[in-house]
Amino acid sequence: MAKVSFYLFENSNERQVEITCRLCRKILKQPAKIWLYVQDLQLQQQLDEALWSFDAVSFLPHGIDQPNATICISAQLPDAQDWIVFNFNPTALEQCQAFSHIIEIVENHSDAKTLGREKFKHYRRLGIEPRTFKL
Repeated sequence: MAKVSFYLFENSNERQVEITCRLCRKILKQPAKIWLYVQDLQLQQQLDEALWSFDAVSFLPHGIDQPNATICISAQLPDAQDWIVFNFNPTALEQCQAFSHIIEIVENHSDAKTLGREKFKHYRRLGIEPRTFKL
């Protein structure tokens, strides 16, 4: 059964990009491969730039459309199952079982929260009980 985690900003106005960098740094302390599924080209660029400069003492290895990178930013989903997938798109992922873990980040504004609720309900309909982490 796939794991799905929601990171919900309740009091923070931090952006998806910053929390993504923090989560990636934490996840990469263990052997893992991260796929940032992003169809918005502007958001791809923001993530790319943030991963380069996020941590002054370490670099988060990544590339756009480079599936051999530790962190891959792409508008396509990966073929392999061993990826942790961050979903930055407006709809939930249908192929949940294809990935080890799906991460959804919900910013602190009404549009994002509405999308987040729809995604949450979708995963439940698929028989997955998402975990929620409030930030």
